[in-house]
Amino acid sequence: MSEQFKLTPLEIEQFTLGNGLRVVLNHDPAIPVVAVAVYYDVGSRNEREGRTGFAHLFEHMMFQGSENVKKAEHFQFIMKAGGTMNGTTSSERTNYFESLPANQLPLALWLESDRMRTLAVTQENLDNQRDAVKEEKRLRYDNQPYGQIFDLINSMVYKNFANSHSTIGSMEDLDDATVEDVQEFFRVYYAPNNAVLVISGSFEKETVKELVEKYFGSIPNQPLPPALDVSEPREVSETYKVYEDKLAPFPAFLIGWKIPPRRSPEFNALYLAGKLLYDGESSRLYQKLVKGEESVVQLFGFTDERRGPSSIFIGAIPKPEKDLSKIRDVIMSEINDLATNGVRAEEMQKIQNQLLNDVIRMRQSSMSRAQHIAEFALYDGSPELVNSELDELLQITPQQIQAAVAEYLNTENRALLDIVPVGKG
Repeated sequence: MSEQFKLTPLEIEQFTLGNGLRVVLNHDPAIPVVAVAVYYDVGSRNEREGRTGFAHLFEHMMFQGSENVKKAEHFQFIMKAGGTMNGTTSSERTNYFESLPANQLPLALWLESDRMRTLAVTQENLDNQRDAVKEEKRLRYDNQPYGQIFDLINSMVYKNFANSHSTIGSMEDLDDATVEDVQEFFRVYYAPNNAVLVISGSFEKETVKELVEKYFGSIPNQPLPPALDVSEPREVSETYKVYEDKLAPFPAFLIGWKIPPRRSPEFNALYLAGKLLYDGESSRLYQKLVKGEESVVQLFGFTDERRGPSSIFIGAIPKPEKDLSKIRDVIMSEINDLATNGVRAEEMQKIQNQLLNDVIRMRQSSMSRAQHIAEFALYDGSPELVNSELDELLQITPQQIQAAVAEYLNTENRALLDIVPVGKG
């Protein structure tokens, strides 16, 4: 089936600087734009108890200035050059990225190298960014309806602290952190030998190599970070919890399952099962609960992809007076049907069409290409996997999907979080 979907491979060239910085070039001169993505191998998974939130804190700290760039000037330089930029944190990595007109590539490389080399980790910057993180937590988590539920379900699914704690971290831990703690975190994890630099778009290859060496080559490397154990028992940590949400207008629920690591055959099969169950308006659960019964205000589901044990979440906010248990029964009934009767032929065709559409859309953007390539380089040590990812997924059979759903989703080994408005439990 996959033979009809052969795509021209993306052009990939990689090399490593003397200091250990892995560099990947994806040359595509179609549009005079270039994307730069720097991925550091540090996320919440690398934090220890009592010192959480550091990876996310650095997402903020990295814009507070360095030896040659004043506070907030990074934004100004990129915007004045006609570019866009941002940074994000997950359990798996922290990334920083810019997209600019092709002739502005030296600017992006200079900015990224300056903060990798000489970030201003000062008491003043720690204090003001600690306050910024607290404000973000208040806005995005504490003062939002249902704002806490994904952190809660993670702690129910995972037993290992490396996997179970929130990315934004504990505000008490950040309050306790000294500037020396934060400087040490930067030294260990923000070293060139713990990073991947991807450049995608329109550039002259030899010129780019010279620029990368010029800006990054003399940044000193560091000893490798400590070894990390993200292993998990098969069982979820907690099967049931009730959470009273003072801001929730309606009750809701969230179900979480622990599944195998990313890129394993079982993970890929479950990722495709997720597309069938909850991805888009044609998915089984959308058709049943939103279109058919019209019983939910919102239906959501996603696959949390990790290098270690991963997870799948499905949840819903029912319409007023609708029975939560009946909605959950519909979800589990569809999962049971997939486990028992398998995937229909037309569903497999739909999945394959979706996968092809996803890959083509990713390829159309230099930034999407850069980020996709960076993940394979950082997580798997092989950026070329971007060219075989589609085939890898298309080779998953209906029987594999059915078997993975039967083993990992159609089971009592799951976490259920009931969310109730305060006073209505």
